[in-house]
Amino acid sequence: MQIEGKKERILLGPGPSNVHSRVLRALSSPLLGHLDPDFINIMQETMSFLRLTFKTSNPLTIAFSGTGSAGMESCLVNLLEPGDRVVIGINGFFGERMREMALRAGAEVREVAAPWGSPLDPGDLTTALREKKTKLLAVVQGETSTGILQPLDELGRLAHEQGALILVDAAASLGGCLLETDFWELDACYSGSQKALSCPPGLAPATFNPRAEEAIRNRRHKVQSWYLDVSLIQDYWTSGRLYHHTAPVSMLFALREALRLVQEEGLEKRIQRHRENSQALRCGLAVLGLKGLSRDEAFFLPTIVPIRIPEGFDDGEVRGRLRKDWGIEIGGGLGELRGKIWRVGLMGEGSTRKNVRTILHSLADVLGKCGWPEKAEDALAVTDDFYRDLDDVAAKAG
Repeated sequence: MQIEGKKERILLGPGPSNVHSRVLRALSSPLLGHLDPDFINIMQETMSFLRLTFKTSNPLTIAFSGTGSAGMESCLVNLLEPGDRVVIGINGFFGERMREMALRAGAEVREVAAPWGSPLDPGDLTTALREKKTKLLAVVQGETSTGILQPLDELGRLAHEQGALILVDAAASLGGCLLETDFWELDACYSGSQKALSCPPGLAPATFNPRAEEAIRNRRHKVQSWYLDVSLIQDYWTSGRLYHHTAPVSMLFALREALRLVQEEGLEKRIQRHRENSQALRCGLAVLGLKGLSRDEAFFLPTIVPIRIPEGFDDGEVRGRLRKDWGIEIGGGLGELRGKIWRVGLMGEGSTRKNVRTILHSLADVLGKCGWPEKAEDALAVTDDFYRDLDDVAAKAG
């Protein structure tokens, strides 16, 4: 595909990710009206695929018209009212964004912080929940800004023991990491279409369980945002099919096809693929002498690999050379990590063995031209050995 005379960019940043040709074809399908019965059937199928991907039976499983941040704001403004207390876990940029949105909704925010590059402590969250009656606990599963994966298996139970709901940001994890919405008792969860689902940006998948639905029905005040009011959007997505807004028809075509690809691959295999390619990349980076943000492998996010920028190297210059010389995009740091890390995304269609070798080779080339020791062949040899071992184990098991 050519864009203004240039070759297709290899998107290895924190999003968007490259998409499958079938998704692009679906995106360019002839339009249908947003109330056309055929389009409604497509919406129905999309909801079914979303339930499988979220691993939930929640009837209210939809895709908000907007990016992942619209999903975040939708969930917060629907579940919180002025004066409600919310405990927000903050260990990165997007925890801070949840705090900002909750404050704008008039909520009383209790922050539970952890250093950027570390997971939240469940004990600290429990202490905060016990201090005072709390409406909501909000955490990020995959913190895009730091590459940290937050364990969730205990948090739903802990929130419910204190009478609170739990909301999870799965923007960087849905479709690439284990997410057990029902089994972990998550009340509400949202994501974005453009990361591990490998769909263009523009939709925010979300799911609400009956507890969350009841909280929304029993609000004392109307939701401050008409456009993001779930009680109105629900009437369009479910049996009533009442007009709310003109849905982004083409984007829903694309999302349905992207979710179909997830199911064809198999969710477990897809999660395993993300985990293995992330591990392979980290092995190669270590040989190059590049360090990650965290040393605790138990909390590595499989979809985002952060790299500490070596002293003396300019963030923008290196990323610019990768883009110009190799056609590769990687991400820079956000917030307090701006200028301190690079973020390599291995998400959806981008999480491949070929891309692991490509980013190692290209990064070694760019850094080598700037004076960094050239060890590309050694790094590639290590990753090849890693994959060979995986294949040997799979062959023996099969």
